[in-house]
Amino acid sequence: MPFAIYILGLAVFAQGTSEFMLSGLIPDIAHDLGVSISAAGTLTSAFAAGMIVGAPLMAVLSLRWPRRRALLIFLTAFVIVHAVGAITTSFPVLLVTRALGALANAGFLAVGLATAAGMAKPDAMGRATSVLLSGITLACVAGVPAGAALGQTLGWRSAFWAVALISLPAVLAVLRSVPDTVRATDDPDEARPGARDQLRALREPRLLVMLLLAALVNAATFCTFTYLTPLSTDVSGFAEGWVPALLALFGLGSFAGVTIGGRLSDTRPMRVLIPGGIALLAGWALFTATAASPVAAVLLIFVQGALSFAVGSTLIAQVLYAATRAPSLGGSFATAALNVGAAAGPAIGGATIAAGLGYRSPLWVSALLVAAALATASLAHAVRRMRATPRDDAPAFPATGRPRG
Repeated sequence: MPFAIYILGLAVFAQGTSEFMLSGLIPDIAHDLGVSISAAGTLTSAFAAGMIVGAPLMAVLSLRWPRRRALLIFLTAFVIVHAVGAITTSFPVLLVTRALGALANAGFLAVGLATAAGMAKPDAMGRATSVLLSGITLACVAGVPAGAALGQTLGWRSAFWAVALISLPAVLAVLRSVPDTVRATDDPDEARPGARDQLRALREPRLLVMLLLAALVNAATFCTFTYLTPLSTDVSGFAEGWVPALLALFGLGSFAGVTIGGRLSDTRPMRVLIPGGIALLAGWALFTATAASPVAAVLLIFVQGALSFAVGSTLIAQVLYAATRAPSLGGSFATAALNVGAAAGPAIGGATIAAGLGYRSPLWVSALLVAAALATASLAHAVRRMRATPRDDAPAFPATGRPRG
């Protein structure tokens, strides 16, 4: 695996830390800038909206740029807006920096996925994808707790400065390690497809189904993860001091899952997607039934984190394999699908809590979302088999030219 791919993973770690760290900083930001807690919470919404809109938009705008240039522009903009956010005394300015930071983050991740896929061997896109996504899981394990601790010790602004400083080595490393351009094909004379051609390639039904599955699985993941704190304290009976450890445990499971998924998604994707999807559904249902048990909660927090990211990262790898005719926009639509799920899942879970169904209800929502994903995959596979000819009858999620396990 080229070293530059790990550098991209470092940048994704900093960006993932920025995306999730506000959960521990909102009260201090609200007090310092003289706004309500609910108003400060819109900082999270602004980031999520920027990620969803920014992924395809930034990918289209940077389509004709060499990928190193695009990565440097997005990463430099990310550093600048965090520096501005760290010094501003205006809440509207901070809100704008969060939206702009999300646009830069989305653009970087979309181009980064395409770059990693282009730099990896033809049969190693899954491993390359897992390296980038592991930056997000490591942010959950180390970056978010560290940002919260730093904010409590030195103030919320220090966490913004820390994200900017962590990103600076990545800027230099991208400049030195990432090739000036990574073509979509091995033919140096073949131009990268334009936006219209790539959008046309993205209309393939199988690709659209995989994007929908990725959104559903990620929605299930973040539906429970977002409300893990009240679930742990009010249902499982943990003291508040245990919450950082439980969040880190979920992150460790996620890292294990994305690592295992990366190893298998290139050659045996169906062995991850089918058993993993069924186990993921069973795990959410079991968690719902046993959430009052601290022992079961500890076990299932780790297991569900691992299964969620193993299945999710494998789906993203399959999107990249299926989107070879849309190398740049394929990564952007994968990024958008992840963030649609990350926004929709917590919104649905929050609605069930607001309806008086309790803090256990997000677990049921997660189970139903995974059930919807499995039903969608089964229906799509059945339709494809009905339409298949001897020439194109193939597994629903082909990854490489090798036989599937």
